[in-house]
Amino acid sequence: MFGKFTKRIGIDLGTANSLVWLAGEGVVLNEPTVVAVTVDDNRVVAVGNEAKEMLGRTPGNITATRPMRDGVIADYVITQALLSYFIDRVAGRNRFFKPEVMICVPSGVTQVERRAVLDATLSAGAKVAYLIEEPLAAAIGAKIPIAQASGHMIVDIGGGSTEAAVVSLGGVVVHKSARVAGNKLDEAIAIFIKKKYNLIIGERMAEMIKITIGDALVGEKLKAESGEQIASSVEVRGRDTVTGLPRMIELFRSEVAEAIAPVLHQIIAAVKAVLEETPPELAADIIDKGIVMAGGTSQLSNLDKLMTKLTGVVCHVAEEPLLCVVRGTGVAIENIELYKRSINKK
Repeated sequence: MFGKFTKRIGIDLGTANSLVWLAGEGVVLNEPTVVAVTVDDNRVVAVGNEAKEMLGRTPGNITATRPMRDGVIADYVITQALLSYFIDRVAGRNRFFKPEVMICVPSGVTQVERRAVLDATLSAGAKVAYLIEEPLAAAIGAKIPIAQASGHMIVDIGGGSTEAAVVSLGGVVVHKSARVAGNKLDEAIAIFIKKKYNLIIGERMAEMIKITIGDALVGEKLKAESGEQIASSVEVRGRDTVTGLPRMIELFRSEVAEAIAPVLHQIIAAVKAVLEETPPELAADIIDKGIVMAGGTSQLSNLDKLMTKLTGVVCHVAEEPLLCVVRGTGVAIENIELYKRSINKK
C-alpha cells in the first residue's frame, strides 16, 4: 500500500566518484567519494566536491580521505557517513518512509565485504538493501541484453578496480577483478615525474595530467575527432625534491604514454585472462559482438584501440561510460522483479 511513497535509490559507490540514481528521475548526484573528518572526534566536515577540494590541503585537525579502496570499503564508519549523506540528500532528512537502496559491488568481493556494504547501507537509513554485481550493472547500463542466451563481454575500468566479465542469461559466467585502474594511472604519472624531473606532485595534479594529455598509444598520430586542437603538452607544478621549492615543468603526451603503459598492460592482462577462461560458444559470441568498455578510465584517449590491438577483439566504449554502472543499478531497482536472479538482498 505504501509502496508508492517508498523511494528507490541506486548507488554506484566508486573509489573515485559516487553516483546516485533516483527511480523515476535518473542520476541526481555525481560527486567524488571523498570525506573530510576532524581528527579528534571523527566528525564529518565535508563530503563530495567540497571535500575533494580539501585533498592535500587540510590543516592538522582535519583529514580528507577516500573511504573506498580498490572498489571495497576501507573505512566502515566514514563510508556509512557518506551513504547517510547521499540518502539524506536524495530522500530528504526527516523522512517517514525509509528508501529501498541498491548498491553495486565488484564481482570478486568476499562475503565479509558484501556484509560490510549491506550493514553500512542499512545503518545509513535504508529499509531494504540490495547488492548487484558491478559487471551486471554496467552491462544493463550499457544497454546490453543480459537475459539472452548469448555471451557479452563488459570491461568496467573505474578508479580503484577493473572488472572484466562475460555475462549470459542474466548472470556472470567468468570474471576477473584487477585492483588496477584510474588511481594507479595517476600514481604511475606521479612516480614518473618524480624520477625523471625530481618533482613531487599531488594526486589532483596527476589526475589533471591524465585527463588532459593521457594517451594509451605512444607515437600515434593525433587526430582530433571534432576538429579541436588536442593538447600535446601541459604545465606541471609541484615541489622540487632537491631544493624543496615550488617549480614548474612542461610534460609531453609521449612521456605520459610511457609512464602509464605498464599499468595499461596490467588492465589488459585481466581482460585476456577472462577471454582465456571463456567457454568456446560464448567466445564465438564475443568475437561477433566485440567488447564493451565502461567506467571513467575507459575514456582515456586511444585505450579502446590499444585493447583491440592486444586482444584481437574489437573494443568500443559505451555511451556515457561514467554513468553505465549507476544507470544499470537504477534500472535494476526500478524493475526489481525482472532482475531478481541477479541480486542479493538483505
